[in-house]
Amino acid sequence: DTVFPPDALSDGTLRFICLAVLLLQPHPPALLVLDEPELGLHPFALTVLAELFRSASARSRILAATQSVTLLDQFGLDDIVVTEREDGSTRLHRPEPEALAAWLDDYSLGDLWLKNLLGGRPRPERQG
Repeated sequence: DTVFPPDALSDGTLRFICLAVLLLQPHPPALLVLDEPELGLHPFALTVLAELFRSASARSRILAATQSVTLLDQFGLDDIVVTEREDGSTRLHRPEPEALAAWLDDYSLGDLWLKNLLGGRPRPERQG
């Protein structure tokens, strides 16, 4: 066996290992909260990460905030909740499947997010 010290691995590899350990633990907490888990990961690794999310979601609730189109594309409309900042507070909502059905025939969720059809796009705070 070859032992690799942490400084011999890339940041992305270390991040992925940490995420895999978190998501594969046998007795996970009831809720896992992850902020931008895609940072430093290769786009292909995001497909594997999404599978780990799906597997872990059988044992825990997973709340992951992302700005990655690639990661978003790994999920279905039922899997996502969009956050919006409105009048100094945060609003959470699920996208309307009926309103997006025709769009989803031709575009991915990531495409719809980039087109601002899902919401969740930053807006400047109003000065009052």
